[in-house]
Amino acid sequence: MSQGLGAIGLGALALIGVGLTTPAAAQDVAAFYRGKTLTMIVSNSAGGGYDLLTRTIARHIARHLPGAPSVVVQNMPGAGGLVATNYLYSVAAQDGSALASLSNNVPFEPLFGTKDARYDPARLHWLGSPSVETGIVTIWHTSAVKTLEDARKREITIPANGANSTPSFYARLLNETLGMKMRIILGYPGQNEMYTAMERGEVDGNSSVFYSSLVATRPAWLRENQIRMLVQYGLEKSTELGDTPFAPDLVTSADDKLLMYAAFAPLAVGRPYAMPPGVPPERVKAMQEAFFAMFSDPEFIKDAERQKLDVSTPRSGAQLMEVIRTAYAMPEHIVARLRKLSAVE
Repeated sequence: MSQGLGAIGLGALALIGVGLTTPAAAQDVAAFYRGKTLTMIVSNSAGGGYDLLTRTIARHIARHLPGAPSVVVQNMPGAGGLVATNYLYSVAAQDGSALASLSNNVPFEPLFGTKDARYDPARLHWLGSPSVETGIVTIWHTSAVKTLEDARKREITIPANGANSTPSFYARLLNETLGMKMRIILGYPGQNEMYTAMERGEVDGNSSVFYSSLVATRPAWLRENQIRMLVQYGLEKSTELGDTPFAPDLVTSADDKLLMYAAFAPLAVGRPYAMPPGVPPERVKAMQEAFFAMFSDPEFIKDAERQKLDVSTPRSGAQLMEVIRTAYAMPEHIVARLRKLSAVE
């Protein structure tokens, strides 16, 4: 991770394992899951990176879970992941038969003051993530905007699925800190629809394309030079993006740097998975162990790599919780700025 992130206490965390379940507990968990159907909710629409990753996990997770339940995937897009997260927290089965792939912004929405975030992220049971993320502001190749400097002078339109969604938030953040002129167009259910809008010319670009998703779902964009990458952002500069400018390198204000690193905390949790707050501890532990084991399973890795899904930087549930707790300990003036950026009239 970057030096700047370490300066605010979000330094690189060693991948930590989880303790082994006791034989008696394992038997109880196996008895519960045997013959059950595990529902994996996806907070994004079908066809995107989150969806592809979850369907890949669904093919492998049962081998590592006592009782080997069957697994089904249910898409529940809306409001930048809030629909699925609110459902997981308050409505989904609390017995261990439901879990969710959540947009990485949702653990931090209560911190940002999002009123529709009706959950406490500290009470959710975080299971892990197969990777961390690098965000990119991209522009379709037919746009008159060709560089970051152009985007500071000319307005560009970008799609979003909610006023407080990841694309909306990062557009406002980069407008404020880098002087860009992104205008947000709402009404796109998920990533796949946003990508299609770029291809159709409905919008100029996208404020939060994740590199891992781009490689998995639109490899031709890279191969055929159909997009321009104006700026990248995250915990550290990606060498895979060549000379694409790195947002934290472009600001000189200490507060702006701190704001960026706080705002990029969602990228540190990658593509997180969670269970509801009421799940019995032994079933939570078994699921955390299953995820931890699956992340190093050669069959899972081969399946993911075949689809060009990034599973190279796994994080445990404990690591995700540490990132979340650190973000919630930000200085008040940084939190105030985050909330101002998140506030939508």
